[in-house]
Amino acid sequence: MAMIELGPGLRIPEEALEFRYKRSTGPGGQHVNRTESAVELRLSLESASLPLPLPVLERLRRIARRRISREDVLIIHAQRFRSQERNREDALARLADLLQGAMRPPAPRIATRPTRASRERRLAQKKRLGERKRGRGRLRPPEDH
Repeated sequence: MAMIELGPGLRIPEEALEFRYKRSTGPGGQHVNRTESAVELRLSLESASLPLPLPVLERLRRIARRRISREDVLIIHAQRFRSQERNREDALARLADLLQGAMRPPAPRIATRPTRASRERRLAQKKRLGERKRGRGRLRPPEDH
């Protein structure tokens, strides 16, 4: 099984990736109308050959939410360069960046307490807003007893 090396410790089987080539937009003159230099890299996230643990897959789905189709396929479009080979390398590099970002676990949140001054500022602000709202009430004539 052929593997594609995307970075240190990050290898994906070649059959998990699908490359589609199409005509690119942008500069290039008549050449752009004749060659299929744009690359669409597709990676099925449900593929059994994908060696990613479940937490990494979940982070990847969260990071690349807009690039994932309804069929759970990650799609990367690359058409920055005029050559198909450079666009293919660009798509693989962007996939590597996404996967490395997903492999990094989120930093744990460290619970902190608000300072006394910040608590006092918050309460003073609440009091000011309450006074302002109280001043908006309808004025009633005094009742006679």
